Amino acid sequence: MTTAFRTAATPQSRTTAAPLGRVYRFELVKLLSQWRLRLVLLACLAAPALYTAVVSRQTSLPADALYGRWMGQSGWAGSLAVLAFMGTLVLPLLTALVAGDVFAVEDRLGTWRQLMVAVRSARVVFVAKALAALTVIAALLAAIVASSVAGGLLSVGSHAVPGIDGHLLQSGELARTVLLAWLTVVPATLAFGAVGLLGSVALGRSPLGLLLPVVLALVLQGVALLPVPVAVRLALPVNGFLAYRGLLTEPVQAGPVWVGLVVGLSWTVLATYLAFRIFVRRDFTDLAHDGSGRRLVLGGLVPLLVLSVLTTGVLSATGATGSGIERTKVEAGLATSFSHLYVLQTDQLSRPAVTVDQLEATASCDKGGDRVEDTGPGSDWRCVVTWTLPGSSATGSAIYQLDVLADGKYVADGDGPKEVNGFFQVRTPTGDAPNPLWQFDGSLDLLAQRTPDPPRTYP
Repeated sequence: MTTAFRTAATPQSRTTAAPLGRVYRFELVKLLSQWRLRLVLLACLAAPALYTAVVSRQTSLPADALYGRWMGQSGWAGSLAVLAFMGTLVLPLLTALVAGDVFAVEDRLGTWRQLMVAVRSARVVFVAKALAALTVIAALLAAIVASSVAGGLLSVGSHAVPGIDGHLLQSGELARTVLLAWLTVVPATLAFGAVGLLGSVALGRSPLGLLLPVVLALVLQGVALLPVPVAVRLALPVNGFLAYRGLLTEPVQAGPVWVGLVVGLSWTVLATYLAFRIFVRRDFTDLAHDGSGRRLVLGGLVPLLVLSVLTTGVLSATGATGSGIERTKVEAGLATSFSHLYVLQTDQLSRPAVTVDQLEATASCDKGGDRVEDTGPGSDWRCVVTWTLPGSSATGSAIYQLDVLADGKYVADGDGPKEVNGFFQVRTPTGDAPNPLWQFDGSLDLLAQRTPDPPRTYP
C-alpha cells in the first residue's frame, strides 16, 4: 500500500511547480533584504530632495543643466533638472545594481540546485526573478520622482516656469508635464534592466554581468555624442532618456517621444526573451558554471544590434535622414523661444503688454561663415533675432551665439544689446530677477520634415 502510494505520488511531485506568486514574493524579499539595495533606496528617497532643496536656495545655479537656471524660481524645475542628470548614467546604474545581480547571486552562493528543487520549474524561477527586479527598479524610480518633486516644492513652491520653447507652463500643466516626462523614461529604464537580466544570466558569477548595463550606457552615450545620422541616434535606447523634451514644447514634439517609447519597449521585450532562452537551456547541476561570453555576444548582443539596424532602417524609410539639424529649424526654434521669453520679460518689467503674434519675431542664422554649410551641430552658430513692437515702426534686434548639440538641444547665449539680453538679471518692481532672454535652452525636433533653406540674409 505504501509502495503504491509513493509510486503514484512521485511523478506528480516532479511535475508540479511552486506557485508563481509565492516564488515572486520570496524573490522580492531576498532582493529587499540586501543591505546594498536598502542603502540605494534610502539614497533615492533622500538625495534628490536634498539636492533640489539646497541648490534652489543658492545664488549660483547650475546653468549648464537643463532647467538648472530656473531651479530658484519653481520647484518643478528642480525635478526636471534631476531628470536631465539621472538619465545619462544613474538610471542604467540602478538597473545594474538590481537586475544585473538577480541571477548572478545564486551562482556566487551556489544555491541553484536548492532553488530548483524547491520551485521545480526554470520558467517560474525566471519570471519570478524578472518581476521582482522590475518591482524594485520601479520602486527606486518612484522614490526618485517623489523625492525630487517634494524637495523642490517644499523649498521654492509651485510656480510657473517656461517650457523649453519659452511658453509659460502654469502649475497644473507643469505637474502633469513633469509626471509624464518621468513616465517617458520608464521604457528606456526597463530596457537597461532587461540588458542587466541578460548579463546576469549569461555571465554568471562574472562581475561583467553586473556592469553590462553601465558599459552599454557609456558606449551608447559615446555614440550619441557623435554627429551620427538622426535615424541611428533615435534607434538607440538612450534616446528614451531625452525624448521627454518634446513634452515641454507647444505644440508637443510627439515624434521623438513615441520613437523613444517604442525603441525602449522593443529592447525590453527582446533582451528579456534572450535572457529567458539562455536561462531555460542551462544545466543547473554544473556547480562550476561561470557563464559564457561567447553565448552573451551571439545569443544576446548580436540580436540587439540587429534590432537597432532594423529600427534605423524603418526610421530612414520614414524620412529621418541627415543630422536633423538645419538652418530653417534653428531659425524657427530660436524665433519662437525668443518671442515667448520676450513676453515674459515684458511682464517682469511691467511694460505694456505684448503678444507673440504682435512681435512677429524672425531669426537669421549662420553657421561658421558663408563657406560652411548651415547644417549639423556645433558651437559656431550665430543668429540675429528681429522683432517689431505694436505701434512702432522701428525694428529691434538681438544677437545670439548658439551651441547646438547633436541631440537637438541648444543653448542660446545673448550677445547684446544690454537692455535686452546683455545681462543675466533684470531690475523688476519687486527686485532683481533672472533675465529670461540672457541665456536659455531650446530643443529642435529632429524628426520634423526638412524644408528648403531660404536664401541667407546678413543683417
